Amino acid sequence: MKLRPALFLGTILGLASVALADTGGLTVTVPPEGSVPMAEGLAAWDRINEVFTHPRCINCHVDADAVPLWTLMGETATRPHGMNIIGGESRIGAQTLTCSTCHVTSERPNTLPHAPPHANMDWQLAPVEFVWTGRTSSEICAQVRNPDTNGDRDLAGLIEHITHDAEVGGLISWGFNPGGGRDAAPGTLQSHLDDIIAWGIAGMPCPEE
Repeated sequence: MKLRPALFLGTILGLASVALADTGGLTVTVPPEGSVPMAEGLAAWDRINEVFTHPRCINCHVDADAVPLWTLMGETATRPHGMNIIGGESRIGAQTLTCSTCHVTSERPNTLPHAPPHANMDWQLAPVEFVWTGRTSSEICAQVRNPDTNGDRDLAGLIEHITHDAEVGGLISWGFNPGGGRDAAPGTLQSHLDDIIAWGIAGMPCPEE
């Protein structure tokens, strides 16, 4: 059963299968209904937004122009990807030069500072519906809790999205351990999952503009 933001509270059984599935080494702990006040949910969202707007994440969550961003070593600002790379409608660069030309799919650690990073998942831009660049915290929050703009996911789906990525060593996991001297997304994948769950149990509150 799909759990929508207005319905999943009190339907914790819908999350039980996620907790019992392979979680990629992560611990899935779902608090009881009503145990996370809105203030704590908003605080959790603030930390979630820090992850989403960090270069490790936002550089691939770009608009329909499909121009990936990158951040040079020692810098915090993002800029268009070098070499005139464009993801195109495919979001993998199939119309010009595929992302996998340089960003190979591999389980090997990212140890070389200036080599194209890789993960154990095909490198690609996030779907255009998931654009976060240029969006406020409130706008991103509204996107993430809306099934129409988050891949048709409820809280259980968001949990599964993260745990599946941890299981396969995907792009979310890479963001917290990018290697090669790159700045990692703040916190850990476990703390990020914990924040997603707390935010969800609090009712997926969004900050006011």
